[in-house]
Parts: sequence; structure tokens; C-alpha cells
Amino acid sequence: MKKAFMGVRLKRLREERGLTQVALARALDLSASYLNQLEQNQRPLTVPVLLKLNAVFGVDVQRFSEDDEARLIADLREVFDESAGAEKVTLAEIRELAANMPAVARSLLQLARQQRAGQEREAALAARLGLDRSETGGTRPMPFEEVRDFFYARHNHIAELDELAERLAAAWRLRPGDAADGLAQRLQQAHGIGVVRGGWHDGGVEVQRHFDAARQTLTLSPHLTPGQAAFQMATQLAFLEAAPAIDTIAGDAGLSGDEARRLARIGLANYFAGALLLPYAAFLDQAEALRYDIELLGRSFGVEFETTCHRLSTLQRPTARGVPFFFVRVDRAGNISKRQSATDFHFSRIGGTCPLWNVYEAFAQPGRTLTQLAAMPDGRAYLWIARTVTRGHGGYGAPSKIFSVGLGCDLRHADRLVYSQGIDLKASEGFIPIGAGCKVCPRNNCPQRAFPLAGGSLVVDENRRSFSPYA
Repeated sequence: MKKAFMGVRLKRLREERGLTQVALARALDLSASYLNQLEQNQRPLTVPVLLKLNAVFGVDVQRFSEDDEARLIADLREVFDESAGAEKVTLAEIRELAANMPAVARSLLQLARQQRAGQEREAALAARLGLDRSETGGTRPMPFEEVRDFFYARHNHIAELDELAERLAAAWRLRPGDAADGLAQRLQQAHGIGVVRGGWHDGGVEVQRHFDAARQTLTLSPHLTPGQAAFQMATQLAFLEAAPAIDTIAGDAGLSGDEARRLARIGLANYFAGALLLPYAAFLDQAEALRYDIELLGRSFGVEFETTCHRLSTLQRPTARGVPFFFVRVDRAGNISKRQSATDFHFSRIGGTCPLWNVYEAFAQPGRTLTQLAAMPDGRAYLWIARTVTRGHGGYGAPSKIFSVGLGCDLRHADRLVYSQGIDLKASEGFIPIGAGCKVCPRNNCPQRAFPLAGGSLVVDENRRSFSPYA
């Protein structure tokens, strides 16, 4: 057993029993000075003393367990990492709190859980009533959530950047599917920036793009495909050529602070890059001609599956609308890292998403494009397309990133998509019943339900199954 200094816990036990140091020392057959040193953390708590505490007072030795302390530390780190406090709580301070004041630590954890539960109930109620959190007087969203809400409010279409990118793509004579050379030439001739391919690492992690302003050099990862390299050059050009428009849009978005505005600028720069590589009119015409076949469309413009899906979700120019799509990217754990919607599909903000959604089934069939007709609780039906995308450039044993990308549209648009071939769009009995997430989904009879609807109760047929986190 390694040395464990747990004086505060020992002192608390003594106070709970109403004993003086002398009385406790006598009961444990220890000297008063030795007990005082234990309480002052001048001596470690040993196994023989723990055994005496158990024999004399029936104290569960788990109360002094290092495993219990490790769990406290992990839980506290999660709470403090999520905290919006200006001053960061260090790991050393967390260890000190868990070791010496475990009751205070548990009280803090309980308060944090109560706050989180209250926020989830508030968000669930707002979702059920169709309200935004700002309308309920609730907590302000995180900066990245504010940016997502901004794009959602614009139906994921930024007309100013689309029109600017389309004009510049024509002026620079960028060739669809082969824009890399033209972008590199623009960077060199207009801005004196050279493009080189080579690994650039930040904290041991290779970054895709690094701009050195002093040397006027843009370094791109050698592992990028031609389409990915073009996108990174286009993003750099966004900050150089479209900065005034980006700054104006971000400044007028009503965001709460500098962090949200910084994230908005990055999102807008990425939007411009996609619009530059996939000019609106040309891309929409090709999409309609190919019946929105994502693979063929991506091949025509030299970009990857995910980039194609993302661009398809932006085609909402009033005079030339494409199919209004919703776009989502998730990982195996259900974390949504990207979500954009050109329509009113409701993405859950709380409690995860629906396990019956085919974006999760895609992980079981990597690289295969899956389709799904899904019905939401409000009766509306959708066609979903999902496929995994993988990123990884290391050798044997090196971890890689794998995501599932989903693209969906309302059923009334499904016949415009090649993915509706062979599917009976009117056979509603075959639609998969999905929801926005268990905490807001009213489907009490769902076999995949994880927990009751927030603010309600779960109706369970005891003859069929029981509701248990261990079932």
C-alpha cells in the first residue's frame, strides 16, 4: 500500500463520534501524539490503523480507499473542466480537495449534478414547447452552440459569401475538380504566399494547414488528398480575400463574446472555401443532373464525400433552391461534431440522439452508403443517407478518426434523389420510428429507450420487460 495521508477524514470520523484525540487514541491503542500526527498529515494512514478502525468502530475501510479518491478526482475534473469560471482549477488543487475534504468534494458534485439535471429539464421542456433557450430565460449556450444556432437561423445559407465565392472562382478561372493549381497561383501572385507540402506538428499532432506570416509560407500536410489540399488553400484565401465580408457577418450575428465570434469566423471561412471549390450554380446544376448522387458529384468536383454532403446542405439561394438537406457528423460515442440544416429538422441538444438512426448503423458497415426511411414522433418522414468517413495517416497501430456522415431530406423531396430507387416511399408501415433523443422523445414503447422522458415517467409493461440501467 502506498502512503496515504488522510488526516481530514480521520478527524471527521473522530468528530462524528464525539471523541477527543486522547479518547480516540486510547480506543485505537495509539499514542495521542501519533494520532495528532496522523490528523495533521505528518504521518500516513497505515493498514494496521485501518484494521483497528474497522475492528473498534466498524468503519468501512472503503471510506479511506484510494480508489474512492481516484473516482472523486475524475468526477471533479469533469465538473471543473465544464465550468465557465474565469480561473482554472488545477489538478493539484483537485487532488488536495478529494484527499482532504471528500465530503466537500461530494457536495460540489451533487450541486453540479442538480444544476445539470435542471438545465436538461429546462432544455427538454423548451424543446417540447418549440422554444429557444433564450426565450426561457435559461443558461446562455456555449460559444460553439451559438455559432451553430447562427447558421441554423440562416438555414445554413450565407448568400453574401456564396455570391462572392462564385464571382472569384470565375475571375480566377478555377477548374471544377482541378482547382489546386489555380488556388496556389492566386496565393503566390496576389499575396506572395508560397505553398509547400510537409508535416507541421502542434503539440505532437500533425496539423492540416499552418500559415507562417513572417515567412509568407502556407504549409499543408503531405497526407492531404488533392481535394483536401485545395480546401485548405481556399480557407486561407478566405481570410485574405473575404475578410471584410466575414468580419461584417460575424459582427452582425449578435454573438455573446470574442470566442463565439472567432469560431464564427472560422465557420464562415470554411463556408467560403466550400463555395469557392463548388460554385453555386455549377454545383447545383450538376447535382440535379446526377440526381444528387454524392459519390459521382464529389468525383466531378474532386472533393470528398463529407465535403460534398456539407455543400449540398447549403443550396438555398431564393432564386435557385436545391433539395433542403440536413447534414450531421457523429462519432461512435454519439457525439455530434457537425450539424447543419437547411430546413426545420430538430437536432436534439440534450441527451444524445436516437440509436435507431442509420448514422449509427453505418459504423457496422464501414464504407457502405446506407439509406433509411425514418418517421419522427410528429408524423413527418425523412429519407436519410449515411456512410462512414475515415481520417488517419499514421502507420501500424496509429489511431485514426472514423465518423459517420448523414444527409437527410423531407420525404416530399425524396423522389429527386437517386437513393430513392427501389424504395416504396408510400409504405409508411416500413418507416423506422426515430426521435430527437430519449429525453425529448415521447415514444414510451420504444425498445431502445435509454431513460424516461424528462419531466415525465416511463410506462413499462412488467410482463414484457423492466426498466433498469443494467437490463
